[in-house]
Amino acid sequence: MTDLLSAQELEARLNAIGEERYHIHHPFHRLLHGGALTKGQVQAWALNRYYYQASIPRKDATLVARLPTPELRREWRRRLVDHDGDGVAPGGIERWLALTDGLGLDRDYVVSLEGLLPGTRYAVDAYVAFVRDRSLLEAVASSLTEMFSPNIISQRVAGMMKNYDFVSAETLAYFTPRLTQAPVDVAFALDYVKRTPRTRAEQDQVLGALRFKCDLLWAQLDALHHAYVSPGLPPPGAFRP
Repeated sequence: MTDLLSAQELEARLNAIGEERYHIHHPFHRLLHGGALTKGQVQAWALNRYYYQASIPRKDATLVARLPTPELRREWRRRLVDHDGDGVAPGGIERWLALTDGLGLDRDYVVSLEGLLPGTRYAVDAYVAFVRDRSLLEAVASSLTEMFSPNIISQRVAGMMKNYDFVSAETLAYFTPRLTQAPVDVAFALDYVKRTPRTRAEQDQVLGALRFKCDLLWAQLDALHHAYVSPGLPPPGAFRP
């Protein structure tokens, strides 16, 4: 196929990828939201997810360095502040550490990454490398899993508050700002990937970048499920509840 998709057709195909591949459908997330995990399994999820959260500013910094205009750099720089904080208000990384604190994990241990699953490390590092090395269009498009994040956040917070007596609203405070930050981020990135491509091949790169990101998030949960649910075989050195 060589005909250029309309902006509406491209957006519809992006949404279809999310419907099929977004990790809201993963068995581990169904267990997490449904209250079927032990506290130790929830700790394992939070500990491993920390590496993803802490790596987002690293991948965004590589993207900012490649943006050609002050307007684009200012837009993407806001994401760095959202995650790193501004030195006064805490950012997403600090709020995630408050989550791991609330779950009873030692903060120094979490930050050290000593208990990280190899599958988590490989997946997250692949994401940082993708944004650094692929085209700018693909790098921006890979962020579009945020199109689907408000739904998973709503399910996650409601399900965990209902089903786990060891979490509180304060523990899950990371997620509240993301309900307003993510739609702003999506509006910019979605507009960029709809108006930038000049060929069908570039539009296919946009779609491929979103598939890659969805697969990467799925792979992280595959590693968690294998290590801590079934068959329940954490590799040497990994966190053990």
